[in-house]
Amino acid sequence: MAVSNDFLEYIVDQLSNWREIDVRKMFGGAGLYCDSKMFGLVADDVVYLKVDDTNRKQFEDAGSTAFQPFDDKRTVLSYFELPPDVLEDPNEFSEWAEESLRIQKKKQ
Repeated sequence: MAVSNDFLEYIVDQLSNWREIDVRKMFGGAGLYCDSKMFGLVADDVVYLKVDDTNRKQFEDAGSTAFQPFDDKRTVLSYFELPPDVLEDPNEFSEWAEESLRIQKKKQ
């Protein structure tokens, strides 16, 4: 689950016009935080965003799959891979990130 510093800098740059992002390295990957809420994570230089029933279909329709931290276990977290074309478009990336942040905030 390694993550490169260059990739993390790219993610922060892509979201720089959206909100201030905190990156916290953990377990070889990194958590993406905004307003003290983890709305995304990065593992193996792949971005995953928080999903629930309101946005899961959007990710599935884009061909994304759930983050599965352990190949040998069925543990699946509620984070889905961000499609590469969304990652490359800062405006669209920000929209998807906003929805994931909204999901985290409503859990309070």
